[in-house]
Amino acid sequence: MRFMMLMIPRGYESAEPGAMPSAEAVAAMMKYNEALQKAGVLLTLDGLHPPSIGARISFEGGKPRVTDGPFAEAKEVLGGYWMIQVKSREEAIEWAKRCPASGNEIIEVRQVQEMEDFPPDVQAATAGFEDMQKRPSTGG
Repeated sequence: MRFMMLMIPRGYESAEPGAMPSAEAVAAMMKYNEALQKAGVLLTLDGLHPPSIGARISFEGGKPRVTDGPFAEAKEVLGGYWMIQVKSREEAIEWAKRCPASGNEIIEVRQVQEMEDFPPDVQAATAGFEDMQKRPSTGG
């Protein structure tokens, strides 16, 4: 089972462009990341720049509308994520509990939808999806 652990740092929605964690926080997080890797459960991980330099695209009325960050209405935003593969939801939660997060951070654990979770007609509609997941993008 694959799970995404989403880091949600309170206040990150209003962080200035270029905001970075301290070296001490990064060092503690690297120890945690190494533990995930040594246990063989880590698939991928990344940190994200603040939303102040991001964009959101909404589709009201079927037409794309771009809104540049920061996003005044945002209450929670992602600061980064881990993708892990474990045997159960409980194991994913146990890994999340070991994270050296600070008091202003939350980790949300979400199971990834696997192809076998879908009914046959939905699986048929996704022809080629697994190839998309494996091939590196050649686009911008």
